[in-house]
Amino acid sequence: MDYVQYFAERIEQLKGSGDYREFADLERQSGNFPKAWLNGPDGRKEVTIWCTNDYLGMGQHPKVLSAMKRAIDANGAGSGGSRSIGGTNHYHVLLERELADFHDKEAGLIFVSGFSSNDSSLSTLASLMPNTVIFSDAHNHASIISGCRNSRAEKRVFRHNDVAHLRELLGSVDPARPKIVVFESVYSMDGDISPIKEICDVADEFGAMTFLDEVHASGMYGPKGAGIAAERGIMSRPTIIEGTLGKAFGSMGGYVTGPASIVDSIRSFSTGFIFTTALAPAVAAGALAALRHLRGSDSERIALRRQTNLLIGLLKEAGIPVMPTESHIIPVLIGDPFRCKEASRQLLDQHGIYVQPILVPSVPAGTERFRVTVTPAHSTTDIRTFVDALRQVLLRDNLGKVA
Repeated sequence: MDYVQYFAERIEQLKGSGDYREFADLERQSGNFPKAWLNGPDGRKEVTIWCTNDYLGMGQHPKVLSAMKRAIDANGAGSGGSRSIGGTNHYHVLLERELADFHDKEAGLIFVSGFSSNDSSLSTLASLMPNTVIFSDAHNHASIISGCRNSRAEKRVFRHNDVAHLRELLGSVDPARPKIVVFESVYSMDGDISPIKEICDVADEFGAMTFLDEVHASGMYGPKGAGIAAERGIMSRPTIIEGTLGKAFGSMGGYVTGPASIVDSIRSFSTGFIFTTALAPAVAAGALAALRHLRGSDSERIALRRQTNLLIGLLKEAGIPVMPTESHIIPVLIGDPFRCKEASRQLLDQHGIYVQPILVPSVPAGTERFRVTVTPAHSTTDIRTFVDALRQVLLRDNLGKVA
């Protein structure tokens, strides 16, 4: 077998379907968020980013940058090892304590990525309890799906946000079996929000543990930014609350919080945690600074809501097909991978606007889209320019549906 040729053919198949992904070579401009330099064959030019997960711009906040610089000067670059072999830095300890307090849980544990925090935690918890059944929302993130698969536990998928279907599935399982219900608060591609209370009610009724992914909500919603569960006054209901440091907190990494015995079991048995080099001290210091700032400041969240509402209103006014959303995530439906990529290219080349095409497998075929995110740093002029450019591109070459 010609292995090189085999994989070359797989790539050609991907390109032929329109789902081949290309990366923009960007240099974010420190102090000038959301502007960036785009590097290309003709040199570099300035662009405005419209698909960032740095939702509040904390990745360039002076407090965060200052904390990271101090940590580098004090501790150097890397952590020097895994957490269990010389890699636990004091910033890790402080951050875990702060995250536990943030979500009103007994303990916290940080990972090198949000993907790892879901994958490692779910696979560990389910594998430690013999005969576990995992009940997973149909729209859950790939990291959750991976954690379920790696646990080798039985998995039942309930229809997206369908509490009645979850109840039906839970009721079909032997009451004595351990059960985990895993779901998200804000879903990243559609921007909708789950019925957390109702899911927890059903889970409690059938004696199931609940695992809530607040990745797209931590720092963004609720008192002190503690998430959707906090916003609804039910933060104590989920057994585990998972989140990321790479979105609202502008850093990188993931975490779980929950009862001390459960978090300690993940720490003690998770191979994805044990055999990984720990986060760099400067990264943990930056995340800690962002977390502390956002716990005491509502200005970023208020500005985000204002700009999000303005952008959604202008998009609808312009007849651009905004998919229903309950959050800061604004999906704009294109519905074809080739048109989506071409519209993205034209926005970049002709208007200096960077918005990445969202393709299979991130979304189902036929629902290709732009996943637009505005931030407090996008000005009203930026927003109007974006809407005008998007309408122009979609209309000119019939690349999208415009009313």
